[in-house]
Amino acid sequence: MNNLENQVCDVLRGTLGLGKMPLSADSPLLGALPQLDSMAVLALLTALEEYFGIAILDDEISARHFATVGTLTAFVQSKRP
Repeated sequence: MNNLENQVCDVLRGTLGLGKMPLSADSPLLGALPQLDSMAVLALLTALEEYFGIAILDDEISARHFATVGTLTAFVQSKRP
């Protein structure tokens, strides 16, 4: 797991209250984690923006970005300068 992926996992754990739940690039998110409901998605987006200093526009948000930890990490990477 790379550093960015570790950071995304830390934000996920902290925002969703997952404790030390093991996460990897292949870990499914949307539909697999009951904690990741629509309100939690908003909180997670805000947390990612603050942590990484990125801006996520409403029209950029897609369920495909929340399929796995890996797809979420790739999305965050695409938003970084």
